[in-house]
Amino acid sequence: MREIVHIQAGQCGNQIGAKFWEVISDEHGIDPTGAYHGDSDLQLERINVYYNEASGGKYVPRACLVDLEPGTMDSVRAGPFGQLFRPDNFVFGQSGAGNCWAKGHYTEGAELVDNVLDVVRKE
Repeated sequence: MREIVHIQAGQCGNQIGAKFWEVISDEHGIDPTGAYHGDSDLQLERINVYYNEASGGKYVPRACLVDLEPGTMDSVRAGPFGQLFRPDNFVFGQSGAGNCWAKGHYTEGAELVDNVLDVVRKE
């Protein structure tokens, strides 16, 4: 079976990704706490493509959420499905890049690369 690790990067990527997980969770019958409340065997047939099954029968998205500042991560956590994600999979810096590509690529972003790769490896 195929497994997908979903990587969300930046403000736009995390906002779109949060909505993506709402839709996928609804399609698979997963509620905001990660519990299955579906009504069809088809919903569970390929659930392991996007989710890992955690203790207690809860389903956790196989996702890595990345940003250079914590603001977007706070918004995702406060959203309707924010508690669905594994807390260790949020990787963020503190200062952001201030809309400067070079700063994001060479300094702020470079500091997060190892942490992001560790999260992806664990998934």
